[in-house]
Amino acid sequence: MSGGPIPGGRTSVRIVVVGDRATGKSSLIAAAASETFSREVPPVLPPTRLPADFYPDNIPITIIDTSSSLEYRGRLAEELKRADAVVLTYACDQPTTLNRISSFWIYELRRLEIRVPVVIVGCKLDRRDEEYNLNLVMAPIMRQFREIETCIECSAANLLQIPEVFYFAQKAVLHPTAPLFDQETQALKPRCMRALKRIFVLCDLDMDSALNDDELNEFQVKCFNAPLQPAEIVGVKRVVQDKLPQGVNELGLTLTGFLFLHALFIERGRIETTWTVLRKFGYSDELRLRDDYLSMPLKKAPDQSFQLTSEAVEFLKGVFSTFDDDKDEVLRNTELEDLFSTAPESPWDEAPYMDAVERTPMGRLSLSGFLSEWALMTLLDPVQSLANLIYIGYNCNAASALNITRRRSIDRKKQQTERSVFQCFVFGPKKAGKSALLMSLLGRPFSDNYVPTTSERYVVNVVDQHAGNKKTLVIREIPEDGVKKLLSNKESLAACDVAIFVYDSSSEYSLRRASELLVDVTKQGEETGFSMPCLLVAAKHDLDSYPMAMKESAKICQDMGIDEPIHVSVKERDLNNVFSKIVNAAENPHLSVPETDAGRNRKRYRQLVNRSLIFVSVGAATAFVGMAAYRAYAARKNSAS
Repeated sequence: MSGGPIPGGRTSVRIVVVGDRATGKSSLIAAAASETFSREVPPVLPPTRLPADFYPDNIPITIIDTSSSLEYRGRLAEELKRADAVVLTYACDQPTTLNRISSFWIYELRRLEIRVPVVIVGCKLDRRDEEYNLNLVMAPIMRQFREIETCIECSAANLLQIPEVFYFAQKAVLHPTAPLFDQETQALKPRCMRALKRIFVLCDLDMDSALNDDELNEFQVKCFNAPLQPAEIVGVKRVVQDKLPQGVNELGLTLTGFLFLHALFIERGRIETTWTVLRKFGYSDELRLRDDYLSMPLKKAPDQSFQLTSEAVEFLKGVFSTFDDDKDEVLRNTELEDLFSTAPESPWDEAPYMDAVERTPMGRLSLSGFLSEWALMTLLDPVQSLANLIYIGYNCNAASALNITRRRSIDRKKQQTERSVFQCFVFGPKKAGKSALLMSLLGRPFSDNYVPTTSERYVVNVVDQHAGNKKTLVIREIPEDGVKKLLSNKESLAACDVAIFVYDSSSEYSLRRASELLVDVTKQGEETGFSMPCLLVAAKHDLDSYPMAMKESAKICQDMGIDEPIHVSVKERDLNNVFSKIVNAAENPHLSVPETDAGRNRKRYRQLVNRSLIFVSVGAATAFVGMAAYRAYAARKNSAS
């Protein structure tokens, strides 16, 4: 397996050379550019360009010389922040300059937050008197400072290893080691292994967990545009088998052998081979699929959203069945980890997905919960959803995986919606019972322990409607302290299909605060055009209501023009079909839409203006008909006379 590397989309590489005074920076650059040595070199060279054909990658290099003088420090910092790589020099005949690498320069790069590969270069090798083992000297420094990519010594006077200096620097940019290989453990990094496993699975066309000779040859042609000769295939497998017997079996090269082969390439300095493979299969330097593999051709308005297509859902059902090894219709954590083992990491290990769906008492995930997680990820981050579909084997484009919904504003005008996934925003004061309501959607038992919600959270589940109709309901809890920040964004309500306002039915303050939030959200919707159905939810119905609770809540609903409050008690598991009612409100986007007095007045004014325009139009048409009749009469009169 060999061939020319595929650079990561770069058109040039900028290398900045730094180091103590008189360590040979300028002479190093001049010798590289001219391939000759001159004793008359300016203190600081102007930017020097090495042409594209200077190295095999065919990427031009710009080399920036620098001064270590104090008055140059500001300029030095600016140049370093524009660098793709740093060449850090010391003089082989001045041991103090080598000590300064670890005592000053690396820390200075860190202080400036320079996060690019660093190549340590010992100049003036011809002037050093005594010999020593460079690896022994530099190994401790490289272990301490992981940003150091490699070390090399050279001599401008003897033109010794001068081209290699900038070759290694360019190589560190185009084919970085850090994302792929752990120098300390001498092993592939986990994300690299995951990417290579996905590539192996894609190339294993007969799905027998081994790459046979034909599959190896197709892999070679795809990545390197050249077939493998039969003797070469035999040689590759023999190398693997000699070092790792389980890397080859009677069917061909196993995943273990495939990973071992790439670790061997990197150990032998052929990291560009592994990068060629990764980039051919769409990976970026961060070992994620590049943007051109995740193109989202569909542009959406703020009040549109993405949903999975039926084709993508059927694919996910098949994936679920495949990785349900024991066929118990739920995924254990180990099975779920195996499912996502070809992705950079499991996408559901952190918020907002980590605790967002219903699980069994053993913490396992049903098919419904599995599809709910995907529905939530598609709603919140369609690009990530598409990426993870591709990581786990979906082999189609965005259009076949994702549907864009109709605008919510159009749904309201048509008085119906075609969405299958609805997002509900939950507002309410502290201790109103919002979190308990969310947990009840997931079938979690009620807890008396109050834990204040400090950040937004999501839950999602399938809600059964009439006639076996199923909809996916995503509930987003907005902490009371976060409402102001949410509403500061004019498009914040665009993604909301229905909003509920939860209050503690035993607290007069809680109802008053919930009604204030209802008014605030309604005003925002009226001003931005992103109004939505709203419901009032009287939580903690098991507690005694205060005397005027029923009357005041009914008046609020009447004044705002929304349905009467829904009374629930999560503690007593009396949910009063609240989730079905939420979905029903979302399915009828024109009903239970609240209005403020100001909103009603604006609506009446618009209606009045529209009627006036209609009257003017009718009057103008009548006048036009009258004028035409008069002209016809006049014409007949003139002809008669």
